[in-house]
Amino acid sequence: MKTRRNFLKAAALGMAAVALPPLARAGGARRPNFLFILTDDQRWDIMSCVQKEQGARARFPWLKTPNLDRIAAEGVRFRNAFVVNSLCAPSRATFLTGCYGHVNGIVNNHTAFPLENVTHASVLRAAGYTTGYIGKWHMGSQVERPGFDFAASFLGQGKYFDCPVVVNGQTKPSTGWVDDVGTDYALDFLTQFKDKPFALCVGFKATHGPFTPPPRRENDYANESARPVPNLGVPAIYHGLAKAGKRAAPPPADGTVKTNLGYFRCIAAMDDNVGRLLKALDDLGLAQDTVVVFAGDNGYYLGEHQLGDKRSAYEESLRIPLLVRWPRRVRGGRTEDRMALNIDLAPTFVDLADLPVPKVMQGRSWRPLLEEAPGADWRSAFFYAYFAEKNFGTPFVTAVRTESAKLIRYPGHEEWTELFDLTNDAYELKNLWKQPDAADLQRKLEAEYERQKAAIGFRVPNYADKAEDAKGPPANAAWVLDYRFDKDQGAQVTDASGQKNHGEAKGVALVEGREGRKARRFDGKGWIEVGKPPSLNPGVGAWTIEATVKSDKPDGVVLAHGGATMGYLLALEGGQPVFVVNAAKKTSRVAVKREVTGQWMRLTAQWSGKNLSLAVDDQPASKAKLLAAPDGLPHDGMQIGADERSQLLEKPLPKFTGLMERVRIFSGVAPADKS
Repeated sequence: MKTRRNFLKAAALGMAAVALPPLARAGGARRPNFLFILTDDQRWDIMSCVQKEQGARARFPWLKTPNLDRIAAEGVRFRNAFVVNSLCAPSRATFLTGCYGHVNGIVNNHTAFPLENVTHASVLRAAGYTTGYIGKWHMGSQVERPGFDFAASFLGQGKYFDCPVVVNGQTKPSTGWVDDVGTDYALDFLTQFKDKPFALCVGFKATHGPFTPPPRRENDYANESARPVPNLGVPAIYHGLAKAGKRAAPPPADGTVKTNLGYFRCIAAMDDNVGRLLKALDDLGLAQDTVVVFAGDNGYYLGEHQLGDKRSAYEESLRIPLLVRWPRRVRGGRTEDRMALNIDLAPTFVDLADLPVPKVMQGRSWRPLLEEAPGADWRSAFFYAYFAEKNFGTPFVTAVRTESAKLIRYPGHEEWTELFDLTNDAYELKNLWKQPDAADLQRKLEAEYERQKAAIGFRVPNYADKAEDAKGPPANAAWVLDYRFDKDQGAQVTDASGQKNHGEAKGVALVEGREGRKARRFDGKGWIEVGKPPSLNPGVGAWTIEATVKSDKPDGVVLAHGGATMGYLLALEGGQPVFVVNAAKKTSRVAVKREVTGQWMRLTAQWSGKNLSLAVDDQPASKAKLLAAPDGLPHDGMQIGADERSQLLEKPLPKFTGLMERVRIFSGVAPADKS
């Protein structure tokens, strides 16, 4: 705590020389403070007040978010809030700048935020506000937090426990759950700067994967399940099932759909911290004059359209929670149905501070909606764009969304175009594109698409990932990864396949193996990080993993790629080899009923067509039915010796302990050679 306060005091002293007089409105009223709270991957309906409002249609009626509900009860809840690109870093950049990604420079997760961008923070800071940024920033691994006087933030995705925090450019250790730590910094900021106008952003890691809550919440919602919705069984049009002309199995009608409870447990812990922030505003006498905005950075699929993650343009991905509270000026307990966007936050903050909104900002201030101005002119449509990324399976998507309909286009794949009447088809089940009885709606949406596209000056920027980088694995069957360890240098693990899928050994020693070969020794703590190169996309119809290992313990992960939604895992469980594949909300599993602990063996795991197999050495393979196969690159990267992110198994296995001599992967059915 002392360390945090010392950094805050240093920041205050550094600003003293340029501090301006207290900001005031005409008539002597002080301009408001701003507290912006942003969560990660929280979809629009993940608030208990929304679940209660939905009644019998609610998917998660057991969810409890009392502190979010408090903001809604004391402020305005926007029921139609959206993002213009459903992806972490682009959405965060848009909240900051009030601009689309083709204007502000951020259309993916790996690009640093341009330091010259105009943001709500830079405008407010120039007008005398003290600005602070706490928590998740993303934007690759960028250290700078431009526009902010004080920052206590982590790099990239960070981690849920004991995450290093970069405090005004200096890396400091932390202890505990990352969002608890961030809230501690935020509380110190509020205390330090309570007597002058401030603008504080708090970016929570929750509820991003690997969905690990703090101990106080790890047993919440035990044995709960989600209610089914109609679009669970309707795959996305670009999904492998849809492209094959198939429909997924219909969801059960008895409310027994399994869901990721870790996601909701992280939400509960995040809500705890929102409560801590609200209490601090009350205790410091700041509540009346502080504009509190709570939002999610993008939506999130929880099985709808056979999807996890976000990125594409269905409602579950586009829509976000949005709450605004300002007791001094805004009547609370209201809902607002007009469309609000993440591009609106920056101009809203600037406008509510009675400052001119920079012309570069493309959003609109919510002021007329908050102040209930009669007859306020407001938007009736907006443009959406997600640019395909080189390591992910979602295609390039553009869309226009009106108050009652949506047109989705996939540039380069006109055959996937979708048109939905949202008034009569809220779950986006019936594609009306080129349907004779929807011709008038199609004409209107095509015209609106062009109007919105022109209004924002839409273009594909040269800093977007190139289309050819987003195609995934090579079409021909080939070895796509081959680790022999004989060419390794220190932590670098060299790929001999020719695909350059080199890895990084994290605490895994390079040692002498059998008969002059090299090996890697795993001690139950380290692993090899492979990442998410596009050539390791298993959505090619057949996939083979081969590993030559000697395990010292009966339980341990040999290789893991992906997570609970989509991926595969090769491991030892109870001394026996197992191979598990997750896809389309189904888990396929095959095991070899043979004790193999303590002996060298070659494991060969494979799926092809509807078959799943696993063999030890040259013995006949054990076989099982493959219920569903991955149809794209999993969201989580690959690890050898560990399953580090979204867990593939409900009961996670420990890291591998023992030796590995070779690990390789074939895109297709591997030839029967022993080279």
